[in-house]
Amino acid sequence: MGGLRKLAASYVVSGPAGVAIRDRWRVSESDAAVLLEVGTFLGSLAAGDLAERSRRGMAHDAASWAERKRELTGKSSARWAGSIIKATHDQWALARRGQAAHLAWLRGQIASIEARLARPLGAKADKREELPRGYASRGEWHAKARRLQALKARLEAVEADWSAGRVHVVRGGKRLANTRHHLEAAGLTEQQWRQRWQAARMFLAADGESGKRFGNETLRVTDTGHISLKLPAPLAHRANAPHGRYVLDATVRFRHRGAGWRDRIIANRAVAYRIHHDVLRDRWYVTASWQRAATPVLPLEAALARGVVGVDMNDDHLAAWHLDVHGNPVGEPQRFFYDLSGSADHRDAQIRHALTRLLHYTQRCGTAAIALEDLDFTEGTSREQHGRNKRFRRLISRFPTARLKARLISMTAEQDIAVVAVDPAYTSRWGAQHWQKPLTTPRREMSRHDAASIAVGRRALGHPISRRTAPPPQHRSDPAGHRIVQARPETRRREETRPHLPGPRTGCAPPGGGAKAGDRRAQHRSGHATEHGSWHQDSLPLGL
Repeated sequence: MGGLRKLAASYVVSGPAGVAIRDRWRVSESDAAVLLEVGTFLGSLAAGDLAERSRRGMAHDAASWAERKRELTGKSSARWAGSIIKATHDQWALARRGQAAHLAWLRGQIASIEARLARPLGAKADKREELPRGYASRGEWHAKARRLQALKARLEAVEADWSAGRVHVVRGGKRLANTRHHLEAAGLTEQQWRQRWQAARMFLAADGESGKRFGNETLRVTDTGHISLKLPAPLAHRANAPHGRYVLDATVRFRHRGAGWRDRIIANRAVAYRIHHDVLRDRWYVTASWQRAATPVLPLEAALARGVVGVDMNDDHLAAWHLDVHGNPVGEPQRFFYDLSGSADHRDAQIRHALTRLLHYTQRCGTAAIALEDLDFTEGTSREQHGRNKRFRRLISRFPTARLKARLISMTAEQDIAVVAVDPAYTSRWGAQHWQKPLTTPRREMSRHDAASIAVGRRALGHPISRRTAPPPQHRSDPAGHRIVQARPETRRREETRPHLPGPRTGCAPPGGGAKAGDRRAQHRSGHATEHGSWHQDSLPLGL
């Protein structure tokens, strides 16, 4: 019989590497016409540069980078050429990483199917020999054999692209490109699709430069909110300011984290900007982003010095509970619900709202750490791992682990709250086993998720999930150790036994009606323990 897997140590998650803020601004018709013209022109240059970078593949080097920049500089300007090449390089690298992840997924699927095809029909899994279960029927076996050949063909094609350094990427998005062939199903006209396609392929982004005025010479935003951009050479006739610049009429104000942004631009520190047009709402947005200063990660002991808030992530809510430094639950369980149906913006707003309430609860508790399970469902959505359980696979697929963790880390960094990642193994099972029933009262209905939040918090604090340690295997005498662990070694009177206190609190005989109620000599004898009042034990933690 195999034992439990080894648990990974808890650690404090490092903070975000950058900050991004966005604001809406009202653009006049004349300014919108200029932005569309400039963005479309630079977008065509970016598309051509991406195609050139893809054709070079693995033969890319510094010389080819300089050659591409010289070519783009003659068509636009040196600053726009640098921004386009940098964006092209990042897009190609992102596609390359996605290609590597797809390769790993294909190889894993092939290995899993081959292992199950080698097993007899209906064979059960053997954990001791690490053998998977066999397929249920001959029809399923045949279907999986055909899928195996299809996956091998896909793997061969992807491996050929990987060796040649060839990636498949679409400026504007593959989904929007495919929508062009299904306009009736999407409820769009060709003109409406063309507007979305043009807006998605526009290029109006520039990296910041430290030492330059307001931190960016290409797209400049002043401390008063006025925006100006350096026009490309073919569109220099559109300039309304000296040095080939165009100043827009509308101003922008960053209400969220605006103080930090203003401090950077006044000090002429680098800030990158991106202008985006939302065609559906006919709105213009500007996004400012910059890198955060690298800060040392807080030690785990310091982060947990004032306790922790254990959080159990679920499909529709976050279950949280405050634990003190001894691992005891304090107060009542908290549940922060969210709805993951609807559009992506709605789901993102729901997650942000739930995390905001979680941070407010953490601040009220006076703790400086949130314990979270280090979940990764990348490999958990496959058919081979969960079989025909479509409901569970869909549940895992829409579980917002990556988005929720990224958003939480970004929000806690502004509140000086640490995020502690713990191993998620057995937290739900052991939490329900040791904490769900003892904490259930007539006025408190404990759920399995509430108990799991306690298990997560105790694991972050370094305590076992169980409330008591198990009895010694040999016997119950002192040579094998104490039968249960009740207190730390420095606790006073920890070796004494807990007396039996009669009364309504324990549900036994009322005061004065115990077994020794008639023993007046024991009650009044000089030197007897009862002469000094009732026995009282210091408050102790529930477990270690």
